[in-house]
Amino acid sequence: MQENTLYKTDDREILSVAELNQQVRFLLEETFPPLWITGEISNFVCPSSGHWYFSLKDAAAQVRCAMFRNRNARLGLTPENGMQVIVKAKISLYEGRGDYQLIVEEIEEAGNGALLRAFEALKKRLHKEGLFEESHKKPLPRFPRCAGIITSATGAALHDILSVLERRFPSLPVIVYPSQVQGEGAAEQLIEAILAANRRNECDVLILTRGGGSIEDLWCFNNEKLAHAIFNSHIPIVSAVGHEIDFTIADFVADKRAATPSAAAELISPNKAEWLSYTRQLKQRLIQTLQQHLKQAASTCVHLRKRLRHPAQQLREYTQRIDALSLRLQQSQERYVKAKQQRLENISILLNKVSPLATLSRGYAIVEDSEGNVIKKAEDRYISSTVRARLAEGTLLCEVIQVNEK
Repeated sequence: MQENTLYKTDDREILSVAELNQQVRFLLEETFPPLWITGEISNFVCPSSGHWYFSLKDAAAQVRCAMFRNRNARLGLTPENGMQVIVKAKISLYEGRGDYQLIVEEIEEAGNGALLRAFEALKKRLHKEGLFEESHKKPLPRFPRCAGIITSATGAALHDILSVLERRFPSLPVIVYPSQVQGEGAAEQLIEAILAANRRNECDVLILTRGGGSIEDLWCFNNEKLAHAIFNSHIPIVSAVGHEIDFTIADFVADKRAATPSAAAELISPNKAEWLSYTRQLKQRLIQTLQQHLKQAASTCVHLRKRLRHPAQQLREYTQRIDALSLRLQQSQERYVKAKQQRLENISILLNKVSPLATLSRGYAIVEDSEGNVIKKAEDRYISSTVRARLAEGTLLCEVIQVNEK
């Protein structure tokens, strides 16, 4: 076991190696605050412990680094040899070997690597949200009535687009919505230009464009809010950002993507020769349609002329029709009255059959007392009482001389 005891010999203070390294570590850690350092990763290893060990180097020097598992587990990337990074680290010393080292707390990719990583992350998220779906993309008008251009008012992209439109379709009106296309605040200006074009509703197609540049120059076109503004525009948008090899988030969300600003101008504008041919076809179709309508109208006039008759002839026909209807009415009334009379006779015959008078005609009589009450039982009368017998013709006044109850 090694002793770490300080002792004096001949008035000299003598330190052990462990004490020296410990004091150096304390001095480094207390003297230097956490620093941001950039460099290239090399000699990267990740043992089963989960800790990361690597070197950070540039063209002139290198330094050993360690990043412990409790820190690297929260990162969204895994370092690779050759990766250019920026690290936040504390300066320290590994006492066991006496090696000066950095204890890394954070790592992020430097330069284009970080931007490309952010680009891919945003692209993946927006793709999940459905902003790139073809079903949401609006068709471009075949013959636009007005085109809008969102770009820098002094950029080469605007000049290229106007030159192409002048050659292909000079009569197409163009409205420029000027905007910053690079640097801080550019994304917000592009969004406002899209919103203004939709509010004013002057155009039926928009070109969102700028010339080529580095990924940093084009970065405002990778803005998430700009992507949603493009997606929500009711006016179809053509994205033409940078050169053919450049791709931005705006390209994926837009209704169409053009490789260059000039290609975007060709995409939205009809060819003058094709347009003239199309108008000639429309003119010919219009002439044919008018001729067909005139021919049909003339045929209709001839047909109506044949059907046209003198009013006196129509009056004669109406008079004959009225006479026929009157005769039918009279005949109908006569049949109705005759049917009712026949029914009345039938009812009279039936009534006569059940009438008391019919019974009297067969030799029967109706016997009544002096008050006109019909006598139904012999016991209702007594001897010497007077009764009246109604016959079929006339009546008899009779005196009761005998009563037989049965």
